[in-house]
Amino acid sequence: MRNIVLGKSGLDVSRVAFGTWQLGGDWGHFDEDAAIAAIQHARELGVNLFDTAQAYGFGKSEEVLGKALRAELDHNRDQVVIATKGGINPGSDRPRDARRAWLRSGVEASLRALGVDHIDLYQVHWPDSDTPAEETAGALQELVDEGKIRHAGVSNYDEEQLAAFDQVRPVETIQPPYHLFRRDIEDKVLPYAREHNIGVLAYSPLGSGLLTGQLTPDSTFGSDDWRSRSTAFRGETLRRNLAVVDKLTELAGSRGLSIGQLATAWVLAQPGVHVAIVGARSARNIENSLAAADVDLTEADLTDIEKIVADGVSITGASPEGVE
Repeated sequence: MRNIVLGKSGLDVSRVAFGTWQLGGDWGHFDEDAAIAAIQHARELGVNLFDTAQAYGFGKSEEVLGKALRAELDHNRDQVVIATKGGINPGSDRPRDARRAWLRSGVEASLRALGVDHIDLYQVHWPDSDTPAEETAGALQELVDEGKIRHAGVSNYDEEQLAAFDQVRPVETIQPPYHLFRRDIEDKVLPYAREHNIGVLAYSPLGSGLLTGQLTPDSTFGSDDWRSRSTAFRGETLRRNLAVVDKLTELAGSRGLSIGQLATAWVLAQPGVHVAIVGARSARNIENSLAAADVDLTEADLTDIEKIVADGVSITGASPEGVE
């Protein structure tokens, strides 16, 4: 597993991180024992960065992650980097809440759920336009000063929100959605991150399953899977994007890769991207994803990919307010 320094945070992390959104209930039921085995197998294969969030099952994902890494967290803490997120309260009358009090209570809840005395990287999950950047960034700096978190970042911020945060304390990392069907960060967010040495952790590099090769135009999802409510996973949008996936799969095969490996390697090849966050519910699925960290795409490969995805449809995803 290749490692990289995560921007100005200075954290030495694996280029592929293990993400745990799928272990919070938003993607339907999961087998906890299988999930723990997947986390542990990822660690055995060299992953040292694990990303979770308070909102993933209201702490359930953090609890599973803490259980899976218990021995190392208790006896070899500095060998793993735990990143979590807070600042949202789904289902409440204020789904985005980056006020000082909620952030503080969230950090305390995450520390308990994970079973640790500090969090390596704490990220504001979504921007909160009703809370001044001074309050949010100031609260995170207080938590750094107290030793409860080591580094502070944000997720889903645009460049103006990054700049406002930066006025109070440096943004060390940003976690945006980024994949072949969602590229809006390329215009301003990625350039800003490169200019300010902000570590970029791209989530959903596989397009929430679109880029796995496992979906068909007739695919359906359970009512407890957020994709069942998304326009990206039905109708003409799904059909057009799966036609693109078919062509990408052919290209991947010509390079001896799976479509998932090609998609993840493409994300990692983009200037300014440090880490791709991938998830898995079982150990058998994780090896395929992690292999993408060792793939070096050529300029010809990247050109071919651009030609293919030109026929695709841009999509969005879930937010604290719901699904588009």
